[in-house]
Amino acid sequence: MSPGIPAAEPSSPAILLLISEGDVSTAALVAALLAGGLGDGVRVESGGSCDDLVREVANRAPDQVILFAAPHTVGASLRAWDGVTPCPVTWIAPPPPPSVLDELLAAGLAGWWPATASAGLDALATGLAFDRARWARDRSRAEELASVIARLDERKWLDRAKGVLAQARGLGEAEAFKLLRGAAMHSKQKIGDVSRSVTEAAAWADALNRAGQLRMLSQRLVKLAAQRLIDVDAHRARRLEEASLEKARAILDTLASLPKSVAVSDAVRQALAHTQRAWDTLEGALVPRMTVPALAQADAHGLALLAAAESLVAELERASNRRPLTAVNLCGRQRMLAQRIAKDALLADLFDEAAHRGALAESIDAFESALQELEKTPLSTGDIRQSLAAARSEWLRLVAGMRTTDSGEGKLLLSRASEVLLDAFDELTTLYEHNLQLLMS
Repeated sequence: MSPGIPAAEPSSPAILLLISEGDVSTAALVAALLAGGLGDGVRVESGGSCDDLVREVANRAPDQVILFAAPHTVGASLRAWDGVTPCPVTWIAPPPPPSVLDELLAAGLAGWWPATASAGLDALATGLAFDRARWARDRSRAEELASVIARLDERKWLDRAKGVLAQARGLGEAEAFKLLRGAAMHSKQKIGDVSRSVTEAAAWADALNRAGQLRMLSQRLVKLAAQRLIDVDAHRARRLEEASLEKARAILDTLASLPKSVAVSDAVRQALAHTQRAWDTLEGALVPRMTVPALAQADAHGLALLAAAESLVAELERASNRRPLTAVNLCGRQRMLAQRIAKDALLADLFDEAAHRGALAESIDAFESALQELEKTPLSTGDIRQSLAAARSEWLRLVAGMRTTDSGEGKLLLSRASEVLLDAFDELTTLYEHNLQLLMS
């Protein structure tokens, strides 16, 4: 007996024989096994074809299976279990090449023995018992390893979740652990599962926030280009435009490498690729020396990017399957509307087009409706309520600026108010993103 291999089990094993159809070369050995050649304590039954290995094992639940088959048949049968067999599977056949044995062992084969009775049935019985003992040892070690990996995985997610809570709410390690443990007890889950959910919720919220910023930037960049063209706060507009270009590039780079904790669907990847193409087109249209025709073209490309980013946000929200993230999306969309309203107000005055005035009216209604919805959302804290009140005040200031866009002072008031409102909803989006109710849900 090799060191580390336990002795054969004292109970009476039930062994199932499976034979390839038409194989008569091992008939004598099979007959001897079925006639009790492995001893009185071993029950041997014939189960039919090797092709039915998975079904026969499921139906009969043997302690061991012996296969009489060609190598390719054995490999095909074992692959269904992906290397983890429910019982030891032994192959009896003529000596195979070492490479074949390596391949079958990797597929879950417990052992091989020669297809000859000349070696003696007693020796074969010992070999089969050896396979059962080795399989039991390997399974025990695999279970122990899986348990260790699970504990390490739980510790990894716990540490990440504590980091998320520390960043979101400034909680200390002990406070964060207490919160996670309480949530696990309340939901009757393992603390590792709760920690993973919190970490993934934060990753989804961050991805949704970044995608939402692309919506805003699609309109902000065109608004700033319009300011450059009509010379409204032009120097500041140029600085903000450059910063917005850098921000959009950084966001797309980040979204292109979403963390592994976020299982990105094919639909999300396709939406992201479409958004990248739309961004490349808009970026090329934002020429240094803006003209009226160039601005009209940039606006069209900005709307195309907006549509692509809207689809990306929708796919991220759908893939996350987390309803509280709707608040992050809704709040983030207000940033875009604040920029689009200012942009359409400037373009409507510049081009005197009914299309921009119609879009302006729709955006104003959408902004007011969403603001009221946010004011009623249950995901609220003192900080969020205070920020919402400040956003409401800035919104009224922007509306006032729209009434006087026929003057340079009115245009300046409108552009400045849109930027202040953007900052207000940036802060609000972050507050929602870090909201404990959202993270713990």
